[in-house]
Amino acid sequence: MECEFATINSNKDEIKSIFQNTKTIAVIGCSPDPSKASNKVAKYLKNAGFTIFPVYPKEDEILGEKVYRHLSDIPFKVDMVDIFRKPEVIDKIVDESIKRGDINTIWTQLGLVNNDAANKALKAGMNVVQNNCTKIEHEALF
Repeated sequence: MECEFATINSNKDEIKSIFQNTKTIAVIGCSPDPSKASNKVAKYLKNAGFTIFPVYPKEDEILGEKVYRHLSDIPFKVDMVDIFRKPEVIDKIVDESIKRGDINTIWTQLGLVNNDAANKALKAGMNVVQNNCTKIEHEALF
């Protein structure tokens, strides 16, 4: 997949509302390595009061939280899916999110854009934020 420009995205007011209405966040690709952005962002979100669910193919615990192998394995309501994975797998994550039926927001981190997946999420009634960092945006707004 070639790099894309985000043609589908939320504005700052929508992003603020998203944060105000989010309690639980699945962090897809949450690394156990404290030097990685996904770990730093997840730690920030947890410290900011959100309940995080790390999703990673290995490890049993990250940041003191149980690690899930797949989004579908999380037995709790998930408000937001925060994605730290390559653009070509975002479609699959959105499909899994739609199948769950309880997710309000799909968020892709800096440098991650998949407009087809974003459009699919919008059509399913979800908020979409692409190519933005949850930590940076939350710090700026709150």
